[in-house]
Amino acid sequence: MPLLTIHHKTEYRYNRPVAFGEHRFMLRPSDGHDLRVLDSRLRISPEPMSLRWIHDVFGNSVAIADFDARADRLVFDWHVTVAHNPVEDFALTPDDPAFFYPFVYDDAELPDLVQYITPQYPDPDGKIAEWVRGFLDEGTPSPTFEILSQITHAIRDKFDYRRRHAPGTQSPGDTLHLGTGTCRDYALFMIEALRRLGIAARFVSGYLFVPEDVAQHHVGGGSTHAWVQVYLPSAGWIEFDPTNGIVGTRDLIRVAVARDPRQAIPLHGVYIGTQDAFDVMEVSIKVVSDEERSGAELEAAL
Repeated sequence: MPLLTIHHKTEYRYNRPVAFGEHRFMLRPSDGHDLRVLDSRLRISPEPMSLRWIHDVFGNSVAIADFDARADRLVFDWHVTVAHNPVEDFALTPDDPAFFYPFVYDDAELPDLVQYITPQYPDPDGKIAEWVRGFLDEGTPSPTFEILSQITHAIRDKFDYRRRHAPGTQSPGDTLHLGTGTCRDYALFMIEALRRLGIAARFVSGYLFVPEDVAQHHVGGGSTHAWVQVYLPSAGWIEFDPTNGIVGTRDLIRVAVARDPRQAIPLHGVYIGTQDAFDVMEVSIKVVSDEERSGAELEAAL
């Protein structure tokens, strides 16, 4: 089982000492049959007055820090090592209820999936619905996997990926109109498109591992990453990354899932001071394999 080490450091700098309000962060990878946290170390400076961990409504691990000190810097320095056993894809047979689209969710599961099936953003001109229905053979059942795979790769191939440092996620309508966006924009657009087909989909926030042999094909490394989970009867929640065309959990390290991106912000909080007191925020994220780390240490020793 491959070992991956994540170093995530966020530093806020201020022009003068300020006080800090509550800060919440989602940084801890989500344990599961494909992912296991082996070791973690968190350093916060200045040291918080209190630090507690909770599970939110989606079961995500959330840390809450409260402060009683003033400072001109606030640093969150997080190291975690995980064992990652990626699920490459999923297998459905023609006998499975979701093999062909359209399919019907089981009555026992449907009440829990409604929030992930119901669109959350407006589509007044029907452009998103029109775009996604272009992947269907009207009147003829189509293999569900082919539809999901085609949508995933169409977003990667036909949209222009661009980093955006402004906070928040642009609306799905803007992403379609502009034909460009970040990984968060891509994920939200795909989610809203699938919901218009009656397919349950939710937002995933985490990290992207970029192996050296595929570095030229992956985008979105060096920062937090976002993708999509789709729920299919008999298969459960399946990962789709429209930014990189990944199906399954290969190179994807899941941290949080949510109905909407606003519920899976990696780190947010407030400071108490004047607006001009804030100087800059710097974020550094590195994800390396155990093999890469050992090689780098050996090279440094020579």
